[in-house]
Amino acid sequence: MAVFSYSGIDAARKSVQGTVSADTAREARDSLRGRGIHVRKISACKHRESKFRLPRFSLIGSKSHWATAVSELSMLLHAGIPMLDALDTIVEQNHGAFRAALLAVRDRVAAGESFAQALGGRPDLFDEASVQMVEVGENAGTLEEVLSQLAEFKQRQSQFTDAVTTALVYPIFLVCFGTAAGVFLMTSVLPPLLENLEETLDELPFPTRVAKALSSLLVDNRWFWIMGLVAGVVALTLAFQSRRGRQVFDRLVLRVPILGPMLVKQGVSRIAMIIGTLSRSGVELTRAFDLAERSTRNTVFRSALHECGSRISAGEELADALQRSGAFPPLAVRVFSIGQESGKLDEMLFRLAEDYDEQVKTASARLTSLIEPVLILVLAAMVGFLLLATILPILEAGNVL
Repeated sequence: MAVFSYSGIDAARKSVQGTVSADTAREARDSLRGRGIHVRKISACKHRESKFRLPRFSLIGSKSHWATAVSELSMLLHAGIPMLDALDTIVEQNHGAFRAALLAVRDRVAAGESFAQALGGRPDLFDEASVQMVEVGENAGTLEEVLSQLAEFKQRQSQFTDAVTTALVYPIFLVCFGTAAGVFLMTSVLPPLLENLEETLDELPFPTRVAKALSSLLVDNRWFWIMGLVAGVVALTLAFQSRRGRQVFDRLVLRVPILGPMLVKQGVSRIAMIIGTLSRSGVELTRAFDLAERSTRNTVFRSALHECGSRISAGEELADALQRSGAFPPLAVRVFSIGQESGKLDEMLFRLAEDYDEQVKTASARLTSLIEPVLILVLAAMVGFLLLATILPILEAGNVL
């Protein structure tokens, strides 16, 4: 069933616009006429998913809007507002692609579909874990409580991601700025300056000769470096898009000192939050592992979750399945085991996620505080060396004159 956007005039002679679900444009127009709307314009809403990585970042804002919308929807439903009225209220507060998606969801719900089915029509904005939790809440009659749990999960996940991203922004900026400044000085400032000094001095100072050699290496082979950089970016992009290349990269990253343990705890924390939230909502453990697998980007954890889900379905104990996968720390395996035995799996997983979140935040803050002065010293040394390589021949040329 396709989604069509329309604009027209309703029975009260007011301009209206929105979306409607139908198989064809004619059926959509007939449906709107049956609702007393005189259609002026109607067109199909086109949705495309790009295979490249860059366009996917454009959906990050919409996904953050979804986290806010879940919280607001839960609050409205708790206040006793009907689902359609609550969706109308949330639609009015959003704009752009996310507003169009919410309008499509609202029209599908109005047409008789369940809220979970309507969300499932846009997997690019509404993840499978959210859809599954909403479906469980609708079937059990506890949609308000499930949405509240989902909102809490989305907010914690967003806060954790923002904390890690913020900790890495400044070091990345320093590296990029320092590299760009160094390349500019070596290729645009030093060559003409050294050319004039070589005519005056018989022999350049040692720092200047080193800087001149590096500058010549960059300038004389600039096309080689440009082509190499482009080829490297293309090769890395193709490698990330291939399953084998992504697996190799993820395994190498998890083995990097300091950074690797942080990423392991971050991945386990995310998995624990997802499985804990789904378990609290009444989702079966095997289904929770399947949804956690689809919600995890790291291929190492995806393979481990798939393997664990298969072994649990075959009757193997949860602790044994997790331990044999080799991707989960002993503490996580123990927490899963104790939680299942005590019947408090969701509570134990939330505590594990909170503990790992705090550890990752502390480690990232320490790493950032260590990296920043090191990068500043490296940049200062680089600039000082270039300054020394420039000033020394100028001073010697003054002495010669």
